Amino acid sequence: MNLMKHVPNFITCLNLFAGCLACVTVLAHHNQEGAFIFIVLAAVFDFFDGFAARLLKAYSSIGAELDSLADVVSFGVAPGFMVYTYLDSYQSGYLPLLALLLPVFAALRLAKFNVDTRQTTSFWGLPVPACALYWASMILTLHYFSPSFSMVTMVCIVVLLIIFCLLMVSEIPMLSLKFKNVEWKDNRWAFSIIIISVILIAWCSVDSKPYLGVCLSIIVYIFLSLAHNILAKKK
Repeated sequence: MNLMKHVPNFITCLNLFAGCLACVTVLAHHNQEGAFIFIVLAAVFDFFDGFAARLLKAYSSIGAELDSLADVVSFGVAPGFMVYTYLDSYQSGYLPLLALLLPVFAALRLAKFNVDTRQTTSFWGLPVPACALYWASMILTLHYFSPSFSMVTMVCIVVLLIIFCLLMVSEIPMLSLKFKNVEWKDNRWAFSIIIISVILIAWCSVDSKPYLGVCLSIIVYIFLSLAHNILAKKK
């Protein structure tokens, strides 16, 4: 048996395990920062399982399905629980349940991805890891900039939830960070995203707020994708 072909699936399982730890951390221990760290760790594993599959040429239908199942937990359920616990700590009733739209639409997005042959080198709709990183970092950003809860905060969260859920299942082309080579001319948009993100996270880390940098990086990713689409249509 060639054990190397199981390496990508093992890394995917680490993604799932990190996602489960994020859920436990936020629900059982009410530790939002810990959950954020586990979601970031899951995103790292999610990147490297695909990288390992391409490097080892260890593709399989089971691996593709396992990846989506792991992503639903790590990038749908976990950030959904983060938003839910944040809202539930300030707002009683049914309104916090709107946070569970994140795992629902993440599942829809991933199911759509699995049957969409257009998404081999690019994405249609916002990738679930990007959505998860935005919300995980957004909750921590709200703790820092808005320690007191207001109706304005609630309205903004609800509106953003709807926008991001729709973005996940939209037909908007989004940039991919998959590299076929390291040439600038072939990857200038992807390199731009990485460079700007590193700068933002490093700048925010000076004040011990790297999560704000992550939040801003996802916004930059969305706007650069839209800019790329506009410029591509003009050519």
